[in-house]
Amino acid sequence: MALKNTPSSSLPCSITSLFLSFSLFCALSFSLILLINRPTSIPNNPTSISQISPHNPINSLKVYIFNLPRSFNYGLLDTYWSLPPDSRIPSDPDHEPGTRKKPGNLQYPPYPENPLIKQYSAEYWLLGDLMTPENLRSGSFAKRVYNENEADVIFVPFFATLSAEIQLSLNRGVFRKKSGNEDYQRQREVVCLSRILRLGKNLVVVIIDEIAPAIILVVDFGGWYRIDAKSSNGNSSERIQHTQVSLLKDVIIPYTHLLPVLRLSEDQPRHTLLYFKGAKHRNRGGVIRAKLWDLLVNEPGVVMEEGFPNATGKEQSIKGMRTSEFCLHPAGDTPTSCRLFDAIQSLCIPVIVSDHIELPFEGMIDYSDYSVIVSVNDALQPKWLVSHLRSISKNQRAKFRKNMARFQPMFVYDNGHPGGIGPIPQNGAVNQIWKKVYQKVPLIKEAIVRDRRKPPGVLIPLRCHCT
Repeated sequence: MALKNTPSSSLPCSITSLFLSFSLFCALSFSLILLINRPTSIPNNPTSISQISPHNPINSLKVYIFNLPRSFNYGLLDTYWSLPPDSRIPSDPDHEPGTRKKPGNLQYPPYPENPLIKQYSAEYWLLGDLMTPENLRSGSFAKRVYNENEADVIFVPFFATLSAEIQLSLNRGVFRKKSGNEDYQRQREVVCLSRILRLGKNLVVVIIDEIAPAIILVVDFGGWYRIDAKSSNGNSSERIQHTQVSLLKDVIIPYTHLLPVLRLSEDQPRHTLLYFKGAKHRNRGGVIRAKLWDLLVNEPGVVMEEGFPNATGKEQSIKGMRTSEFCLHPAGDTPTSCRLFDAIQSLCIPVIVSDHIELPFEGMIDYSDYSVIVSVNDALQPKWLVSHLRSISKNQRAKFRKNMARFQPMFVYDNGHPGGIGPIPQNGAVNQIWKKVYQKVPLIKEAIVRDRRKPPGVLIPLRCHCT
């Protein structure tokens, strides 16, 4: 079903803190799934992960696409491909001589190769799966329905990160402002359009400030920070204690990897102990990078490179990750980044240095099967990290790499079809996301039922926190 291409209108809704927060912390890839708010029975025995199969029509997620105007999704790609090269990077792969030209008038335009944008492409591949003709979707765990009353969830197809990146590319100066910020206006309209859903004869109001009946797809919770002016002269950050995002109801999704996949059969001997390429100095939790850099830069067997994700930097990263035993993954502006998934696709054992990281698909996979996870305090002890990595035996490293090869497909979005329209890999990232959403539905339905039975005038506290 083609998305309705209706003109945008100015809607008198106040922007909520959730969407405003995304505007300020655009490193969070962001999609919104609204749960159908209707009476339903709660299963006594929720389906386990091992029972979930795309071939079982009972165990599938019924998804209805919310009818946003095309200007909020594929229309944003039309806008992107009409823009000049991105001045934020030394060379824009989408506008270099000899690369693909600006696409013509396509219903489903290609997604950018610009690394600043490509790493946040989950919404594109999810929508592409849903827009694929039904006879080609036998491998998808999501069953698209065309009647909202038949759906488990409503997918809101807003390419939020692309919206933010276009604004940053065009006029970074207004990004944190309301006036002149087209991304802000788009977010405002999505909020307004999503607040009221007409479901059959029932009018269901979804208040985004109290988002218990919604599932948020994010690559990271790490962008939800506030500055505590009462501690450390306002220089320390801590997580916002609000009720809008939670591991109980929301889904952590992987970044899109930027480096090509290395198969285990193609792996060659690795001569470097530890590799890192990226910016030395970052904000918030990323201050650990500079400290680790100073501790490790002169260690034998360790390569620390500053670089940018342009064509030259990409080739350096491919070489560095494929010739190193371990790849360092410290926090940046947020606890995680696409670097982790590049390491997995390069069979370079991730070394995750974080006390607060949240990872995609946990419960389906155990990251300790192929990663080294250490606390910040341990990593910042002089000589400790290098000594710890050297103590891991050759056999254990081989076991990590073998396990990593098994899980590589789970972090791949690209289905290899133009415009993302075509069959998806059954064990790829899109299906894993649908399965995680499926797991969340009973919990949120229970919360909706609990909210309905409250006496008039009584408020039941929203409990989204896991700790």
